Amino acid sequence: MEETYEEQKSTRLDLQHYLQVVRRRHLHFLIPLFFGWMVVWGASWVLPVRYKSGTLILVEQPSMPKNYVLPNVNDDLQGRLQSITQQILSRTRLLLIVEKLNLFGDSRRPLSPDEKVDLMRKGIDIELVRSTQDNQITAFNVSYSAKTPRIAQQVTGELTNLFINENLKVRQQQSEDTTRFIGTQLENARATLAEQEARVKEFKGQHEGELPTQEASNLQILSGLQAQLQSEEDTLNAAKQQRVYLQTLIEQSRTLHTRSADGAPTDLSAVESELAQLRSKLTDLSSRYTDQFPEIKSLKDQIAQTEKKRASLIAELRAKNNKSPGNENMAENAADLPRDPALLQLQSQLQANQTEIANREQSIAGLRAKVNSYQDRLNAAPAREQQLADLTRGYDQSKANYDELLKKQSESAMATSMEQMQQGERFRTLDPPSLPLKPDFPNRLKFCGIGLAVGFALGLLVVAAFEMFDDRLYDDKKIKTLLPIAIMSEIPDISSPSDERREKKRKVLGWAVASFVAVIILIGSAFSYLRG
Repeated sequence: MEETYEEQKSTRLDLQHYLQVVRRRHLHFLIPLFFGWMVVWGASWVLPVRYKSGTLILVEQPSMPKNYVLPNVNDDLQGRLQSITQQILSRTRLLLIVEKLNLFGDSRRPLSPDEKVDLMRKGIDIELVRSTQDNQITAFNVSYSAKTPRIAQQVTGELTNLFINENLKVRQQQSEDTTRFIGTQLENARATLAEQEARVKEFKGQHEGELPTQEASNLQILSGLQAQLQSEEDTLNAAKQQRVYLQTLIEQSRTLHTRSADGAPTDLSAVESELAQLRSKLTDLSSRYTDQFPEIKSLKDQIAQTEKKRASLIAELRAKNNKSPGNENMAENAADLPRDPALLQLQSQLQANQTEIANREQSIAGLRAKVNSYQDRLNAAPAREQQLADLTRGYDQSKANYDELLKKQSESAMATSMEQMQQGERFRTLDPPSLPLKPDFPNRLKFCGIGLAVGFALGLLVVAAFEMFDDRLYDDKKIKTLLPIAIMSEIPDISSPSDERREKKRKVLGWAVASFVAVIILIGSAFSYLRG
């Protein structure tokens, strides 16, 4: 139990061991600490000084709402910034700034243009600022490090102007190129549309009257022509019937005049008159009723009986004329028949009737030709419709493409005008390039902290080395562990006055060195803060 208690007590008292090491090795720790800090801190005052000037460039959105004017440039701001950055960091642009501000003119050795450009690129820093909500670029920082504050400010100002001007130039150029490209495409679309429109117009001209849009009018015209043709045919039939009737009247009149001249009875005239009345009445009823009408059937029966009666009378007269001795005088009487006014009138009517029949037949032939023509148009309409659909399909597509390009050209031209008036997206400096009052490199206060860490590590390393190579025993516990037998008693440490004075001096020296190191480090840190 005693051994376990001793081990636990020894473990808890390890802190005493480390405190003894601190009392014994504090000088070994403080001196490396001070020299390590001094070397690093001193290097901060030896390294070349660099002053950094920076400015914040705000990315302003277009002043005109996108609902009214849609920009025609690339919306990828990061890609456009990379492109602008590459152009600005090009050898030609940087050499212009180097020559304008006479950079690196005080270098110890003459530098080539490429070396100057490389040194200038190392001093340029561009940092993007993004929105926390949608991760969009809202601004970016441009900074430059130089040996003097004035040079850093001037170079930062030149870079800022290049970014602003180059962005306007790039946007205007992209906008103009877009408008020019759409204009070229529009001209090609206009030429294609005109060519297809000419084809459609030529097709419509070649097939006039056979187009699908004219089908209704063709049907209407065809219906009218068919009605007109039917009317003409009806009129022709009536004229032919009239011709037959007039020819019969003329023949009967001649017969009657011949018989009258010979002293024969003239009952035939009454029959002919009755037959003419019946036929006239039949013609009038036929124009209004069908053949199945009872009165028409009765009239047809009466006409048939009258015609038989007339035929029998004519035959009787012919028989008597052939038996009579005065036949040689009938020729002379027949030669005098045309002089009769009634017969002349009938012949005149017959001639007019024949002229009318010829005109009607000619008109019917023309109407039938027109009907056939319009019928052919209607028959050809489906094929023409398919052909016209094939032509108009390409025309409609070209027309839609042309209208879309025309709309895009108008929008692009408006967007180009907006870019030329600098109303689009642009860069604006919130603050002019700063004039640095303290160097950006080296950060002497930071070097002071780094030196303190380096000195602390170096002190611990030295203390560990001394402890490792020191073979003396400073702790009674280690002595007990080395003895093979248990210790019966211990002799207390008896210090002489000289040992006490030596120990006191050692403590005073340790505290003095610690105070000196602490004061020097504090003074160096304060000086670095105020001057660095």
